[in-house]
Amino acid sequence: MTTYADVYKSWQDDPDAFWMKAAEAIDWDEKPSKALFDLGDHMYEWFADGRVNTCWNAVDRHVEQGRGSQVAIIHDSPITGTVRKITYAELRNRVATLAGALRAKGVEKGDRVIIYMPMVPEALEAMLACGRIGAIHSVVFGGFAAHELAVRIDDAQPKAIIAASCGLEPGRVVHYKPLLDGAIEQSSHKPEFCVIFQREQEVARLNEGRDVDWHAFQYGVEPAECVPVEGNHPCYILYTSGTTGQPKGVVRHTAGHLVALNWSMKNIYNVDPGEVFWAASDVGWVVGHSYICYAPLIHGNTTIVFEGKPVGTPDAGTFWRVIAEHDVKSFFTAPTAFRAVKRDDPKGEFVRKYDLSGLRAVYLAGERADPDTINWAADVLGKPIYDHWWQTETGWTIAGMPAGIEALPVKVGSPTVPMPGYDVQILDEAGHPMPPGELGAIAVKLPLPPGTLPTLWNAETRFRKSYLDHFPGYYETGDAGMIDEDGYLYIMARTDDVINVAGHRLSTGAMEEVLANHPDVAECAVIGVSDTLKGQSPVGFVCLTNGVNRPHEEITSECVAMVRDQIGPVAAFKQAVVVDRLPKTRSGKILRATMVKIADGDAFKMPATIDDPAILDEITEALKTLGYPKS
Repeated sequence: MTTYADVYKSWQDDPDAFWMKAAEAIDWDEKPSKALFDLGDHMYEWFADGRVNTCWNAVDRHVEQGRGSQVAIIHDSPITGTVRKITYAELRNRVATLAGALRAKGVEKGDRVIIYMPMVPEALEAMLACGRIGAIHSVVFGGFAAHELAVRIDDAQPKAIIAASCGLEPGRVVHYKPLLDGAIEQSSHKPEFCVIFQREQEVARLNEGRDVDWHAFQYGVEPAECVPVEGNHPCYILYTSGTTGQPKGVVRHTAGHLVALNWSMKNIYNVDPGEVFWAASDVGWVVGHSYICYAPLIHGNTTIVFEGKPVGTPDAGTFWRVIAEHDVKSFFTAPTAFRAVKRDDPKGEFVRKYDLSGLRAVYLAGERADPDTINWAADVLGKPIYDHWWQTETGWTIAGMPAGIEALPVKVGSPTVPMPGYDVQILDEAGHPMPPGELGAIAVKLPLPPGTLPTLWNAETRFRKSYLDHFPGYYETGDAGMIDEDGYLYIMARTDDVINVAGHRLSTGAMEEVLANHPDVAECAVIGVSDTLKGQSPVGFVCLTNGVNRPHEEITSECVAMVRDQIGPVAAFKQAVVVDRLPKTRSGKILRATMVKIADGDAFKMPATIDDPAILDEITEALKTLGYPKS
């Protein structure tokens, strides 16, 4: 049997041969002459001289291979109470018709199309239709503020925008059309036309001359065939938050994306074609691109588009219902979703209502998975829980469990080991490798593997400054961590979250691990606030498990004692406060940097991706009780 070590070494020994072999699983119009193209000055492309089409590989080839009757997409919406299934044959017809309608309106290879949609199959169809004719899509999270959408319109300069009339949240309708209209009004660039998918929950008013109805737009058009594109042709642009407030447009080239994602489905997520795979995310995020839309379909799996929440639609058992009803084999979600479920159902009583015997493993990513959450999930589910680590920029796993190759021992707190293509190293500030067990900056030796970002959209200088300049010859991840003696990687914090307390470099993640072990704590965050004496001091925020009625002062005193006991007095951890909720992005990342600015009394820009801005007022009040800001 092949081991992980064998596979990783085969990549190290001959990267070109490794990726050319992986590329054989993809249908090419013209095969590439080699895998890696070195453009010089630390810039690289993969399979650049091949010709290929994403939509063909994700849809048509499965129909051609006689699997058109297999379900491609299951739309499960507990918010509307509906389940809809679309086969590969149906998906091909729907995508070809939409692509034909776009082409008839003048959208061609290289044109940009912004997609502003909720969690409906039509969002995936729009993405695939763009890929079918070589248009470059940029999905913007449905319901994003008008100003933020305007910024992306001006950067991508789309010929068209495809949007829905509304999105649905528990108990409310999110009106997309006024946000879209406001964004176009604010933006300098104006799209030639907008396609509006009208949902029955809200039919929006169309702007005459600019807006077209989704169904009327496609009526009577000639379906489009797949257009082969160069291997280095952009499949999409995905905007990720930039530290300057100006979003960064991550570019994803077509061929490397196809090869890497296809490879990942069996080797990491351990599913075979025909099986059901579910990533509980949103098409607005990279997980939605890679593992709701593209990878499962490229690999011939059935993918689930879920319109709901981990709790409240209708209860903390909704994940288990979906897994049981649709026979999900591999499940991918964010740790924050499990923390929400754990808070509502700490004993896992909902799990016992469903048959989860078909589920092989759960994969967590999107933020650091604290050991307490992993252990809780493993206990209540009785399944392997695999943390894995990657970024919007990389598009797929940097370090994870190679479950389809070999199930390595789980070390709770580690996303396991680097995947082929990633030479992960821990560096000090000067760029020197650190010994095992030492905390430092996590960097990846160039070149990055296929499927990762080759550059930023119209911003090569910013690309270099953001990722390449700090450690020449490396991609700077922005995360801090260490590698142990067995080669397991540990992500301890964003580089910004390593705090310096009286000359000691300490990980806020390590402190959060301790707090999460308190029996009454459902979720927590630790930030470093400015301290004139020590440089920085840690402050903890804890959310309590439902039903806990003890005095908050008792709980926070116990939390302080636990950190001092397990990390030591060097941490100088003296302050913790109970809060109802933590401020997060819609994808579940805790907005620690914003919390620091509030504590330090600094001005801050409201994060575009924040889930509920009102939570910042609660954090401000909690910090006031601790005496922050000091000035």
